[in-house]
Amino acid sequence: MIIAIGAFCLAIVWFVFAYNRLVRDLNRTREAWSGIDVQLKLRHDLLPNLVEVVQGYAKHERDVLEGVTRARSAAVAETSLDRLAREENRLTDRLRSLFAVAEDYPQLLADESFADLHDQLVAIEDRLQMARRYYNGSVRDYNTRIESFPSNLVAKLHDFTRREFFLLESATEREAPQVELAP
Repeated sequence: MIIAIGAFCLAIVWFVFAYNRLVRDLNRTREAWSGIDVQLKLRHDLLPNLVEVVQGYAKHERDVLEGVTRARSAAVAETSLDRLAREENRLTDRLRSLFAVAEDYPQLLADESFADLHDQLVAIEDRLQMARRYYNGSVRDYNTRIESFPSNLVAKLHDFTRREFFLLESATEREAPQVELAP
C-alpha cells in the first residue's frame, strides 16, 4: 500500500514538474517573439524616413519607393506568423531594390541623413537576426519538449501545440554574385 501511495505521489510530482516546464518553455517563446516584434516595429518606423530621403534624390524611381511602402504596409498589417514572414521577406526584397537604386546616386550615398538611416537599419537588422535566433532556439526547445516522451503526454492533456519557426532574410545582407563559367 505504501509503495502504491509513493508511486502515485511521485507521478503527481512528475506531472507538476513536466507541466511547469512546458509553461516555462511556452512563456520563453512568447518573450522571444516580443523581441522580434520590437525590432520589426523599429524597422517599420524607420522605413518612411528612408523612403523620403531616397525620394528626394531619386524622383524617377517611383516604382521602387512605392514598392517599399506597399510592402511595409502589408507587413505591418499581418498577424499570422507564416504570412508575416512572407511579407517581411517581400519587404526585404524591396529594401534591397531600394539600396540598389541608391547606389546609382552618389550624392544620396554621401547624404548624412541617408547614411544615418542606413546605419540604423543595419543595427536593427543585426538585432532582428539575434532576436530571430533566440526565438527559433526557444521554439526548438519547446517543440522538442512537447514532442518527447513522457512530457508529450502532459502536453496533449493541456493543449500545448507546436510553434512555428520564424525565417527572415536580412535587408542589408548582400547576395553573393552568381558566377557562370563558360564551357
